[in-house]
Amino acid sequence: MRSLTWCLCSSLVMAGTALAYDPMHRSGGEPPPPLDLNVADEGRDRTVPIRVFSPPGDGSAGPCPIVLFSHGLGGSRKGGGFLGNHWAARGYVAVFLQHPGSDESVWQDVPAQRRLAAMRDAASLENLRARVRDVSAVLDALATWNGAPGHPLAGRLDLDRVGMSGHSFGAQTTQAVSGQSFPLVGRRSTDPRIKAAVIMSPGTPRGRCDPGDAFAEVTIPWLLLTGTKDTSLIGGQTVESRLAVYPALSAGSAYELVLHDAEHSAFSDRPLPGDREPRNPNHHRAILALTTAFWDAFLRDDDDARAWLDGDGPRQVLEADDRWQRK
Repeated sequence: MRSLTWCLCSSLVMAGTALAYDPMHRSGGEPPPPLDLNVADEGRDRTVPIRVFSPPGDGSAGPCPIVLFSHGLGGSRKGGGFLGNHWAARGYVAVFLQHPGSDESVWQDVPAQRRLAAMRDAASLENLRARVRDVSAVLDALATWNGAPGHPLAGRLDLDRVGMSGHSFGAQTTQAVSGQSFPLVGRRSTDPRIKAAVIMSPGTPRGRCDPGDAFAEVTIPWLLLTGTKDTSLIGGQTVESRLAVYPALSAGSAYELVLHDAEHSAFSDRPLPGDREPRNPNHHRAILALTTAFWDAFLRDDDDARAWLDGDGPRQVLEADDRWQRK
């Protein structure tokens, strides 16, 4: 296992004595307020807003791994703060993207009776392609800023340890940049800088595309998270189509969590229109614990995190009817 002294290793060590691995433990204090920045992609005449959650401290401990997050349809960089805050407290620079054209601008200032149609229009292949290019543009900008003296992120980023994550339309974005292929259109959009992916509310390709073909070339670790009631009004994904992703992945470093009675909003900060179930506070605890252990295992090469993830650790944070599997 590589040493973690370069970035908040104190979360696992106290007074020279190793502690039992705990992905919820936060020993470095609260992260600073998030930093809002804009990424200018001049080639597309497009600006991608981002929100950056940084670990506690002044950065003198050295560069930290990076985790990107892509919001769902109609969201923004402001969503998912519970994730960004915890990941930052655990020593990650968490970068939350906002995708113009499929963000909150889709429904803001639109009459209520037209919002659903506007959202459906925004859930397009064109916007998925734009989102994919947003990810690459943000990674390019982070590399530039990391080497720019005086920039708030200068020297703070370990660009060899990048994770990608997202929810709903952000899950599709994450799948597209981390190994999914699109046989019917003959394209792949994988960004080789991404080393692991967390996918919340995954989905299989629309139409007659075989999931086995779509996911056959995934070569990095994937963690899938969904719920037994994880459906949405837009996109056509069902509980069954979400569950079809995991069997299509090759054996080795693939994980799946299915939260009992979790709806689509379980992975977001607040309820969504159409919710029928009361929110279960343990869902967020489980999401934070399992995603953190996954990042630690595959972005930090932390053997203790991998042992926790592959052993009995997940059952410590899950409820009896939640389902967890790996291969």
